[in-house]
Amino acid sequence: MSSDWKRRVRLFVQRFWQPTSACMTCMPGSWGNVLSLGHWTVALQTGLFTGILAVVLTFTPASKLYAHRYGNALVVGLLTMLGDAYSHVNHYGIPYAEAVVTGVISGLLTLAGSYLFEDRARRLRAAWARIFG
Repeated sequence: MSSDWKRRVRLFVQRFWQPTSACMTCMPGSWGNVLSLGHWTVALQTGLFTGILAVVLTFTPASKLYAHRYGNALVVGLLTMLGDAYSHVNHYGIPYAEAVVTGVISGLLTLAGSYLFEDRARRLRAAWARIFG
């Protein structure tokens, strides 16, 4: 497998978990329905759609945004908004409010992940070493 496709597969996996987690967090009753198959189906659809859009974006000049922490978070947040709006109807009273909230949470998860997992999770390993010595 070429390095471009390895990078795209890795990108898909990363862009799959962030929107899925954000969707599970933002759906009404998410914490009470964490074992609900319906909730997981919608969250996985959102993650799958967002992951596919993220890979499609690698074939465009917009892929340069993935190289920068904040550009990456912005792109993932916007793609998650699209994925969430496509995957299911809004559960909040304001149109597209749930998609916007899910996109913002996904962008924040992406930003946090970029800090925590850079340099082979250097910050996490350092914190683990400080705590458990």
